[in-house]
Amino acid sequence: MDTSTRRRTWRIDPRVTDALVAVAFFVLLVFSFGASVRAGQRPVDAGAWVLGVLLTAPYAVHRRAPWLALAVTLGALLAFSLLHYAPYPGLSAFALLFGLALHGRRRDSLLALGATAGAFCLALVAQPAGVVSVSDVISTMLATAVAWLAGDNLRQRRLRWAAMEDRARLLEREREDRDRAAVAAERLRIARELHDVVAHSMSVIAVQAGVGRHVIETDTAAASDALGVIEATSRATLTEMRRMLGVLRDGEAAASQPMPGLADIRSLVADTRRAGLGVTMDSTGPLADLPAGVDLAAYRVVQEALTNVLRHGGPVARVRVACSKGRVELEVADDGRSERRRSGPRGSTASPVTTVTPVTPGAGQGLIGMRERVEFYGGTFEAGPRPGGGFRVHATLPYAAEAR
Repeated sequence: MDTSTRRRTWRIDPRVTDALVAVAFFVLLVFSFGASVRAGQRPVDAGAWVLGVLLTAPYAVHRRAPWLALAVTLGALLAFSLLHYAPYPGLSAFALLFGLALHGRRRDSLLALGATAGAFCLALVAQPAGVVSVSDVISTMLATAVAWLAGDNLRQRRLRWAAMEDRARLLEREREDRDRAAVAAERLRIARELHDVVAHSMSVIAVQAGVGRHVIETDTAAASDALGVIEATSRATLTEMRRMLGVLRDGEAAASQPMPGLADIRSLVADTRRAGLGVTMDSTGPLADLPAGVDLAAYRVVQEALTNVLRHGGPVARVRVACSKGRVELEVADDGRSERRRSGPRGSTASPVTTVTPVTPGAGQGLIGMRERVEFYGGTFEAGPRPGGGFRVHATLPYAAEAR
């Protein structure tokens, strides 16, 4: 084991430190007892020793009772001066004033400053005539002010340090909250992408599996074509899922394998047509000249709308994409016939598969996901039954031209 891990940090108890400092103050006071006695002053006797203890001992308890310690010290100081003892002690009073200014509130420290300054003034005035000079008064008042200013300045600095540490902790918490929110948003985005990809592909696979099951005994070629569509769709879905997960793991994958956009709508329509849905497409404007986020959102809206048509709509759907300066308009509508024939590739025949259950506006996660995508980019979204039958999805996505 590293010796640094076994090393103990020894800290002296503050009460022991305060007791030692009080003893040091008393020793310094004893040394001052040897000063010469001037006219009108009393030599040191037993009373001076008692007052010397009262002057210095309170420092040992100033952390627990600061005001009591200051009051006893200042009282002993006044008594020392009123009895005209030769030494003139004041070091312990300065130390107590410094401590109050450091650890107490500003209002309390100012009160302690006034009390200390007043006690020193009375002590100086009580001295015999000719003992105290003007320089003694000035130096005593300056020492009192310096003791208070030093403690107050250090207290203000500690408060600033504490405020800076609190601010740093707050910023760190905010950064962690932003990181968690970003992770949650990324997970939600990936979940939406996976939902759109899997839902569309599984709808195509389900349609083609139904076609194959109904024609496998009567038209093996159509069944084979349906299985081919299932294979191609599943492979394409796995490829796109790997691409999304690759982007999540490595940002460089986004450059080499871009996410789909409006330029891929024609391929999407072709794949949907091969799945047995008669889809027509009408487009105007440059489909490949959009910001990446808007481009992907528009593609997913069309993809999810076609997925809903495969699940619930009529055998014919119309896709309209209009791109103008600063806006993309999307519309996917079907004829809404209640029964449809799911046919395989051209020339094959298939029996009716399902009876359509109409979709109500806002039902299902697909419509909710489309609305959230569109509203995220500040667009408008409408989905509902058409007056003449069928279902219509209409979305408008604005974008800034400089964002391209």
